[in-house]
Formats: sequence, structure tokens, C-alpha cells
Amino acid sequence: MNLLDYLPGVPDFPKPGILFRDISPLLANPAAFKEAILQLDQLAQQFDYTHIVGIESRGFIFGSALAHHAHKGLALARKPNKLPLASHRESYGLEYGTDALEIQESTLPKDAKVLLLDDVLATGGTLIAADRLLRNAGFAVSGAITLLEIAFLNGNRLLKQNNIKHESVLKS
Repeated sequence: MNLLDYLPGVPDFPKPGILFRDISPLLANPAAFKEAILQLDQLAQQFDYTHIVGIESRGFIFGSALAHHAHKGLALARKPNKLPLASHRESYGLEYGTDALEIQESTLPKDAKVLLLDDVLATGGTLIAADRLLRNAGFAVSGAITLLEIAFLNGNRLLKQNNIKHESVLKS
């Protein structure tokens, strides 16, 4: 099964020049979604981790399914002002603006070894911010996995420069 067949590109969304990969067809097809989780699990086995941190918002979908499949804990890296308790925050730039991620201080145990999970690696800004967020909060980050890497944006090169080990199921 070619999972790229279930991730059509939408040109000029959310801004001109951006090719947005729509995960809706993959999620709507049970066999494709299952295959995506199985392949993410294969990548995850390379890492020593106790918890997955899914990055808002599409990382939540894959993170929750993988955490269930792998019998691991799940924590969520959220956009600002969505968490009710004291939180750590990290701001970052991305290919079409700026944003920030937060994680609630009480979410993970202090000895957690975290695997970051997002749907797409583009420029790398979001994963670098998540890595910094968790390290600054005192957690060990084992690495990061994504379903898709948009290779021409060179995000993986930037992750390597920041000492973040990354694997992706697909490259386009």
C-alpha cells in the first residue's frame, strides 16, 4: 500500500506557495490508517522511550493511535492558552508565520523519555520547538518521528544540526 496515495497535496494552503498535505483521506481509510500506525511503530522501535508527545493538532491523532498500539503514555504539546494548569512554553517560527507550544508541567513523570510525533516534517521549526520545550522542562527527548517528510524543505538537516534524531515513514 502506497500511503502517499492517501495524502493528496493542496496547493497554496494556508498561504500561496505552501503545499498542504491533507491527511483526511488516510484517516478515512481504515486499512491506510492502520498501515500508517504500523509503520510509525516500526520507526519508534529504534528509540528508547516511555512516552509519546503528540504535537498539535494532527500529531494528536497519530500520537494517540501509536501510544495505544505501543502501550506507551501520551502527552500533548498544545498551542498557547489551551491548558488549564501551569505550563512550560516555547515560541518558534514556521514556514508561514510564528507560533508557540506548551506542555502542562504536571503531565509527564520526571523520568519520562519522550518520543516526539508529528504528521509532517517541513522546515523543522515545530519539532525543534517541541524538543526545546521538553528539554527545558527537564525531560529526556529520545528523538522524533513523522509520517511524512517534505524533503526539499531540508527540515531533517536542521534537526540534525540541533542534535535531534528523526525518522519518517514517507518522503516527498
